[in-house]
Formats: sequence, C-alpha cells, structure tokens
Amino acid sequence: MKGMKHSDHVDIGENADGPDASTWRAKVLFLTLSVLLAFGFYFVFTSFFDSVEDQVLKEENVGLKTQLQILEDRINRSENALSGLIEKDDHNYRVILDTEPLPAEVRRGGSGGSEKFDRDDLSEVPAVLHDYEALAKLKSQLDVEVQSYKTLQSLLNERIRMWASRPAIQPINNKQLNQLHMRFGARMHPIFKVVKEHNGLDLSAPKGTPVYATGDGKVIRANRSGTYGKVIYINHGHGYETRYAHLSSFGVRPGQNIQRGQIIGYVGSTGTSMSCHLHYEVLFNNKHLNPINFFQRDLSNTEYERLIEMAAVQNRALD
Repeated sequence: MKGMKHSDHVDIGENADGPDASTWRAKVLFLTLSVLLAFGFYFVFTSFFDSVEDQVLKEENVGLKTQLQILEDRINRSENALSGLIEKDDHNYRVILDTEPLPAEVRRGGSGGSEKFDRDDLSEVPAVLHDYEALAKLKSQLDVEVQSYKTLQSLLNERIRMWASRPAIQPINNKQLNQLHMRFGARMHPIFKVVKEHNGLDLSAPKGTPVYATGDGKVIRANRSGTYGKVIYINHGHGYETRYAHLSSFGVRPGQNIQRGQIIGYVGSTGTSMSCHLHYEVLFNNKHLNPINFFQRDLSNTEYERLIEMAAVQNRALD
C-alpha cells in the first residue's frame, strides 16, 4: 500500500511539470510578447508615421495653401491693375475731357465691400478672412470704376459730337483762295459809304468755287436776302452757328443735316457785293467771333502763315 501510494505520487508530479505545462507556459509567453510587440509597433508607428486620414488631410492642406497663395497673387495683380485704371481715369482721361477727377469720398464709398459676410465664421482662418475682405473691397472699387468709365464714355461721345460740330476748317480750300480780307469789325461799307459792322471775313475766290461746311450741323436757312444775297445758316449745336453769304447757288436745303467738309454751296456775288467772294461768319451764343481763330485746325503752320500774309495785304472791302 505504501509503495503503491508512492508510485501514484511520482506520476502526479511528473504530469504537473511535464511537456504539456511547458507548452502552455511557452504559449502564454509568446502571446504576451506578441501583445507587447504589437503595442510597441503601434506606439512607434503612431509616433513617427501619420495615419492615412492624416496624410490625406495634409495633402489637402498643402493644396489649399497653394491655391490660397495663387489667389493672393491674383488679388495683388488685380489691385495693381485697378490702381493703374484709377490713375488714368483721374489724371489722363478726365484731364483730356476737361472734367474734374472722381471725388475722393466716392472712391472711399466703394472701399468697404458691398458683400456682407459673418467675419466670426472666418476668425479662425485669418488668411482666408483677409483675402475675402480684399476681394470684397476690390469688387466694390471695381464697381465704382466701371461706373466712372461709363461716365467717361458718355462724356467722350458728347465731346466727339461737340468737336465734330465746332467750326474748325476753312469754308474754301486754301488752294482755291485768291485773297482773304481780314476786315472784321467796323469799316466803311464799299456800297453804302457809311461805317458799318463787318461781322465776318471775306474770302475771294472764282465764281463756282465750292463752299464747305466748317462743322457738323443742321441747315436752318438757305434762301435769298437783300443784303447777303443767297445765304446759308447752319446751326452746329453747343452754341455755334455759321453763315455763308453771296453764294451763286445752293448745295443743301433747309432742315438738312450736314457734315464737316460737305459742299453746301458755291461762291458768287449775289446781294450787296462788289465781286465774287464768300462772306463767312461764326457766332457763339449769338455773339459774332472772328472766324480767323478757327482756321488753323486744317492748315499746316506754313499754310496758316501764308494765309495771314495774304490777309495782311491792304485791300478794299467786298461787301
């Protein structure tokens, strides 16, 4: 019995410390080491490497920063271009058109930005907020400048009409002009022998020489009078009127719109006239002006000097 109990005791001890127990301990140790290594790798990976989501977000962030820089560059170029337009507006175009620069308060009124937005929503991204405000300001200033250029275009169109209407050429071609009689103002009338005002200039030329309208306008009179003979009145608008007297015949009719340089009649000696010539008058706001002041616009300096020399020769009045 005692030997039997001893034998049983030995078997139980061998089974407790046998191969199965060793295998179990090895598996536990392997599992523990695996978990520790996994945690180690996870720690190293998360410490030194970004997650896929983080990498995607970083790439998107780099792209957004690049786009933001491109936007800022474009805003800067646009601001410089707008500054150039404003400079030309105030100091070139408005000077040429003889009008005042755009008032500073008008331009300041366009600097606040016309679009409304909640700045608190962008407070955490100051770069975006800055660009948004710059764009809003640029748009508002551009709106002001667009309106200014529309005004300039209207002024230019009006000036073009005025310049085209203003008497600005000789009514007779200088090559067909025999003599210019610069007797503007009071003089002895050659027929009535009394001192009378001579409110124009006399241009001596052969009968039938074409007479040209000196500016765009509308014929308000083309008939015969006792003193002027066959005469044409042209209303040029903007306060200007011209008169062409002693014609031999008409080339236009009352109510007709004409353009500068258009033939309106032909030189003659009708009315109270001593010889073939054109009596030419220029009026501004119903006041007579000396037409000689309107001649140089279609003449070179040499031609203008020759014209003055011709006029300086003493000659008798023709009407």
